[in-house]
Amino acid sequence: MIYRTNRTELESTRIRWQGTIQSVQCRAWVWRYKLDNRTHHHLGFNLWVKGETDDRSGKFCVAISDKQQQKIEFRIGDEVKGTAWPCINAKHDIADYYRAGGFKVLNRAEERISPNRPPFTGPVPALDIYSDRGARMLDSKRWSKKCFTCIWANKSAVEIEYDFGKVKRYRRETFCYGPKSCPQYEMGEPRPVHYIGMFPCMDEGWMDDLCTSGRGEDDWEPWGWGKLS
Repeated sequence: MIYRTNRTELESTRIRWQGTIQSVQCRAWVWRYKLDNRTHHHLGFNLWVKGETDDRSGKFCVAISDKQQQKIEFRIGDEVKGTAWPCINAKHDIADYYRAGGFKVLNRAEERISPNRPPFTGPVPALDIYSDRGARMLDSKRWSKKCFTCIWANKSAVEIEYDFGKVKRYRRETFCYGPKSCPQYEMGEPRPVHYIGMFPCMDEGWMDDLCTSGRGEDDWEPWGWGKLS
């Protein structure tokens, strides 16, 4: 049974949630400073769920730790319930709920074998693999439609150093950790990075090359997926 509570109560109250996992993606936040720095901080994973909580029904996002993912190995199609806290003022999370726990897998989905074509929906890699691979900017519409179920897709909270050490601005951006040769990939429009008193710098993709300089075009092979088809 789901009990309804108001927003004020929820800000300091742990809630219960239950639903079916739609996607498991890397949980990260990004620090931007002009075009001098784009640093990705990897925190764990986000479970995108369709179900119910104490305050809503429909789709929502639950943030979990790397250790929790390693232990339970959540995957698409799992029916799960647990508890969490509303993520109201957390600037480095995009999730609706975080500090999750009390997990119980009610129904385990069959493991999906990643085909040699996107979207990749197989076992989620360890968090340090995302850090090692680095990310490229991903078009937000492509993320929400064609790439939503892919283990390499990501939506992150972004902190922009607007007036260094004094003022920060926040937004959300989408990224991809997947193979550079993926036929579904699309960067989207260049992204402005504002700084006080300056015309916005435009991230046109050259920082992607820096972030992913340690891997080549055919960089899915370490996971045994063969050639893209």
